[in-house]
Amino acid sequence: MSEAAVGYAREQGARFVEELKELLRIPSVSTAPEHVGDVRRAAEFVADGLRGAGLENVRLIETSTAVRKGHPLVYGEWLHAAGKPTVLLYGHYDVQPAEPLEEWKSPPFEPEERDGNIYARGAVDDKGQMWMHVKALESLLKTDGTLPVNVRVIVEGEEEVGGEGIAAFVREHGDTLKADVALVSDTEMFAPDLPTLCVGLRGMIYTELEAKGAATDLHSGMYGGAAPNPFVALAQMIAQIKREDGHIAIPGFYDGIEDPTKAELDAWRSLPFDEEEYRRHEVGSTELTGETMFSVLERTWSRPTMDVHGMPGGFIGAGAKTVIPAKATAKISFRLVPGMKPEETFAKYAEFVEEICPRGIQVKTTLIHSGEPIVVSTDNAYVRAATDAMAKVFGKETVFVRGGGSIPIVGDFVRQLGTPTVLMGFGLPDDNLHAPNEKFHLANFHRGIESIVRFLDGVGAVN
Repeated sequence: MSEAAVGYAREQGARFVEELKELLRIPSVSTAPEHVGDVRRAAEFVADGLRGAGLENVRLIETSTAVRKGHPLVYGEWLHAAGKPTVLLYGHYDVQPAEPLEEWKSPPFEPEERDGNIYARGAVDDKGQMWMHVKALESLLKTDGTLPVNVRVIVEGEEEVGGEGIAAFVREHGDTLKADVALVSDTEMFAPDLPTLCVGLRGMIYTELEAKGAATDLHSGMYGGAAPNPFVALAQMIAQIKREDGHIAIPGFYDGIEDPTKAELDAWRSLPFDEEEYRRHEVGSTELTGETMFSVLERTWSRPTMDVHGMPGGFIGAGAKTVIPAKATAKISFRLVPGMKPEETFAKYAEFVEEICPRGIQVKTTLIHSGEPIVVSTDNAYVRAATDAMAKVFGKETVFVRGGGSIPIVGDFVRQLGTPTVLMGFGLPDDNLHAPNEKFHLANFHRGIESIVRFLDGVGAVN
């Protein structure tokens, strides 16, 4: 079955790329209210793609939370493989904001091919990888009229803003997504041409830390030295939360964390990783920072950390305005590792901030969204089906890694549905996800489709 489908995918490869470009032109930025219509357009595009591939019962599922209306889920299914396993395919069609726009070499929502890559916001995260799923299903159904397994597809539009809508859907309508295994392609390969399965993800809490000082903005000449400055207060608090050596100073922050096993650490040390190459070409900084007693891979895969993403407030326009703002905010996230619970970590953080808050400042902490860390088992037939599929496509043995990022729904699949999850991604470390000049290597787009075709075939052979 898979050989004919692979042949079809190769013949139709150019069309698949053109369709992906159409999807990439839609600025489906889920965090921006002005793009609500674009997000829905992207959902409808994905739904049309699933129908065109041959899936059934394709529909948009509206979502909402206690505080706002959400972006729609896209659902489709094909359930005619009697006696065969059911695979749940997951992806997301929403994207990060494209700013800073001036750093893009080509406009972020006008996809451009250069040097074997396609450049656009969402190219690799996750429109390109999600579209591989759709095209793999099409390749199988158009050549055989059937699939080797039963399939359910769920594609969300809020992954980049915490995934609250799909999390609620999983809790309330889990039977709709019942499956033997889930396949997620929203991760990356460790190196070019090296097939990779991600077996762990860090969790996270994304927060806002708000500092209030005076009742109104004040002139710094008239009141500077007497009035509290919320920006200075935020800087002082942030400096106390994370020390220069990368250690988080919140009491009890590291309690209960689970270290990687010796076998896992030994496997990481055997990977083709050059720290200096990583510093120069991936990070682009003069030095690497963090907990130097741990390797770079340990720091990014199995250690918790904290980062500041923005500090809105005060005056940021051209020129000068000597204002002491009445209020300032810092957007702060913490990455979590196994053994840490988002709600417990947030409680410790909020308590610590109250304790270190400077005089004259009122502080407020808000949890925007969260996700639990996850480590998945590699000892099952579905992982073997994935490694066998990629070995046929890449001609190499698969390596197992963890990812430093977070995909909140993976934990929900495992904990809420009891569904083992295979994280089979085809991005590359230099694909600039969440950054200007995001790209997807087109060879990996095509090899990803072939790998998914062979994976589904392999799962169909599981007893």
